[in-house]
Parts: sequence; C-alpha cells; structure tokens
Amino acid sequence: MSPNIITPSSTTELEDLLSTPPQDVVEMMQRVDGDIIFLGVGGKMGPTMARMALRATAEAGVKRRIIGVSRFSDAAVRQRLVEGGIETIACDLLNEEEVAALPDAPNVISMSGFKFGTQSAPHLTWATNCYAPALLCKRFCDSRIVAFSSGNVYGMVPIDGGGSQEGDPLKPSGEYSNAALGRERIYEYFSHTQQTPMVLLRLNYATELRYGVLVDIAKDVAAERNINVTMGYVNVIWLGDANAMSLRALEQCAVPAKIINLAGREIASTREISEQLGSLLQKPVTIAGVEANQAYLNNGVSGHELLGDPQMSLETMLRMTSEWIAGGGESLDKPTHFQVLDGKY
Repeated sequence: MSPNIITPSSTTELEDLLSTPPQDVVEMMQRVDGDIIFLGVGGKMGPTMARMALRATAEAGVKRRIIGVSRFSDAAVRQRLVEGGIETIACDLLNEEEVAALPDAPNVISMSGFKFGTQSAPHLTWATNCYAPALLCKRFCDSRIVAFSSGNVYGMVPIDGGGSQEGDPLKPSGEYSNAALGRERIYEYFSHTQQTPMVLLRLNYATELRYGVLVDIAKDVAAERNINVTMGYVNVIWLGDANAMSLRALEQCAVPAKIINLAGREIASTREISEQLGSLLQKPVTIAGVEANQAYLNNGVSGHELLGDPQMSLETMLRMTSEWIAGGGESLDKPTHFQVLDGKY
C-alpha cells in the first residue's frame, strides 16, 4: 500500500514528507469548521501534524487559525513553526492562569503528556497527565477534543492474540501506564459532565527517520551491538500516517469520549526487523535474549476503519530508516525504551 517514496535527503525534506496531507484530510478540512489549536505542539509529533493541518487547510481553500501551544523549551522548534506559518503561544499547561488565557478554538488536539523520567519524577508524571487535562477540559469545554493516550494502558498481552482491542480490560503496570489511564479517566469525566465531544487515541508506536522503534534498532544494528529481542513484537506506524489519522479523528469526537487505537497494520517481529535492517545496512546481527510470550501490542483494525488505513508499509519504513542512518541523517537522540517490560520509565 506504500507509495514509491524516495528517502528524504535532509530534515527539511523529511518534515515536508511527514506533513504532506492526504486528499481525504484536505476534504475533511472543508467540512470541519473553525480554528485548530494544538496543545503540547513542541513534542515529537506536534510540529509536523500542525503543519499538515495548515497545508490541508490551504489546499481546501478555507481560512482558519492553526495555533501551536507549548512551553517551547527548544526555541528552534518554535522558530520552525513560525516560519511555516503557524501561530505560536508559549504556555505552561500546568499553569491555570496561562491556560485560561488561551484563545478559543472549536477544535483541540492535545498531545501533552509525560513518560520518560517517570521513575525519578512521579509527581510531575501525574500532574502532567492528569491535572493538566483537567485544566484543558475546563478551558475548552465547548470544543471538540482529540487527546492522546497510550497503548500501555492495556498492559502486556499474548503475542498470538492479535493485539489489544478498544473494549479489552485494562491492566496498566508502573507509574506511567497508571498515570496514562488516569489521564483517560479525567478526559472521560469531563466528557460526561460537560458533554464535551472527545476522542482518546491509544498510540503504539509512531516512528519516522529521526526517532522511533525502527531507529532504535537500526542504530544498534549499525553499531554492531547485540539486539535484545525479549520484547519480541511491536506495533509501528509511520508518523505521517499517524498525523493524518489524528486529524481525521476530529470528525469522530463523541459523548461519551470515543476510544480509538492508533497503530500500524502489522504486529512486527523485533528479530525479523533486526535481520532485515542488518541486510539493508550490510551489518552482522547478533541476537540476545529470547522473545517473551507477551508484549505491548495494539490491534489497529477499528482505528483503520474509522480514521483510514496507514499508507506507509513496514518494508518502506525499514528501507528509508536504513538509508537515513547510513547517510548520517539527523537523530533526535530520544530512545523509545520500547524494550522495557516492567513499565518503569
């Protein structure tokens, strides 16, 4: 299903690829009224998703504000957004007064969250994942809200079960997974009490060429480090597909909040990914460990039916990742820690 895509030769080309809107997102922008505000836009997904929304809006021939909100601890991220035509607002989403001062927007995409560092700062994990959503829900009570969650709320499941589905029991493990479930419950509470239409996206795992599960494995293969396959299977979805599906979720917002898995088509073998990357990078692969009989796995079928099928194939992602790594492409140096089995981040 993946188009014949040439590997980007620069970060600029990569971000252009990640933010290219599919035609159905352009058409959706003609149907969805009002401005769109992206909360927590400074993270890994936000910049290219906001830019996709801007490009789709322009192609749709409509006028709306695309607003990106973040603390912007990295000034370069804000500068790129501004240069791309996106309005930016610096805001601490834990500050009630700053949140209250944000402009109205009928459409909200909330990407705020805290995962890595949970073990050393659990208080910040819970505040970011639970208190901030409460402030945002009260501020945007009359908006549609698409908010990100995590597939980790399901806990680990048998590798031969096809992955967790939206109605499955939740078994979070560790501070982060429990805080992620707490985040969902806060959104659900305000969806019920305020009648605020929402979608909660349980994501497993977005990847592009600067970060993601495939990048983590490719770096180890390129450096000829042992590949630990204890976490034997993973979900991966191309970030450009995840961006498009997240924007389409604005039309799925409902009361009570609708839960949708955001995942790729395949459940991929860590061992096979490593071996394929070894072949592409022309490096020997040394496997360590034995695959556990459980993993963090989402079943994305329902999400594909509601939000559209991912278009980028795993084979194309592997090829582009290997070419990017071999060519010395930029890295965000933000490991996913997908190998963690005990929920301790």
